Amino acid sequence: MKINGVAVTKPSEKLLVIERDEGPLVFRALALPSMDEFDQVVPLPKPPGKLTKDGFIPDPQDSNYQAVMGQHALKRLGFMVIRTLEASKIEWATVDPSNPKTWTNWEKDLKEAGFTQTERNKILELVIDVNTLDEEKIKAARDSFLRGQAALKAATSGPQTEQASTPSGQPASESA
Repeated sequence: MKINGVAVTKPSEKLLVIERDEGPLVFRALALPSMDEFDQVVPLPKPPGKLTKDGFIPDPQDSNYQAVMGQHALKRLGFMVIRTLEASKIEWATVDPSNPKTWTNWEKDLKEAGFTQTERNKILELVIDVNTLDEEKIKAARDSFLRGQAALKAATSGPQTEQASTPSGQPASESA
């Protein structure tokens, strides 16, 4: 696929480097193309409810359902962190990328590996940043596009401005 002649080849990528005495630790984050894999493995929980004469009425305010939804959200975040950082080749201590029950351990593993709260926050920020489109990214892309348009306009051989008026000679009817 191309958009205005630019091939769309891969998702966004960002790097985060954290310095250590042993050498820099490089986190390579690739944006997830979709969350379909997560949705297949961990389907959205359905709220409990009551069967009435009007049919089934769900109760999304049920406290057990709210707790299950909270766990679902944590697993979703864990999946996003683990899959986004897959290119970093992290050897997790307790996280098994194929086991959804372990996905929420990503922060615990980082903490036990010696990452500070600030570093863990930066890692999470990297994951969220590469997977979102914010106003800053849109502005940067717009500015880059407009600079390219200005360069194209400057490269044309035609005049860059309009003529204020066009000179005219004698009217054609008078010259004959």
